[in-house]
Amino acid sequence: MRRLALLFVAAVTLASCGQGVSAPSKSGVEGIVLIGPMCPVEIEGSPCPDQPFAATIKIVQAGKEVDTVESGKDGRFRVLLEPGDYVLEPAGPNPGAPPTGQPIPVTVKPDAFTQVTLHFDSGIR
Repeated sequence: MRRLALLFVAAVTLASCGQGVSAPSKSGVEGIVLIGPMCPVEIEGSPCPDQPFAATIKIVQAGKEVDTVESGKDGRFRVLLEPGDYVLEPAGPNPGAPPTGQPIPVTVKPDAFTQVTLHFDSGIR
């Protein structure tokens, strides 16, 4: 019986670990990352659409990085955030060289996910 009581106390203690400030569950940003152009010359009747891109995206609020998210091979990402104003800063794999992305401001509203599309310039010309 004593052993059972100790196991119960240990389980309760472990369960309470990490229950400080929790991330919001109903708000944030979700979207897709695309890269383009993908063809050096576009030919009429032969489309060359932008493609999904796996990238790192820094989440900045008031000049301070608050989170980082990775888009998948399909370019999709989702990050939970408190309501507020943020800047999404796409980080290219080779800083200062293509592909490059531009930061975009976003506003997260309560109980909603802001939809965004981030574009990387492939450098193909």
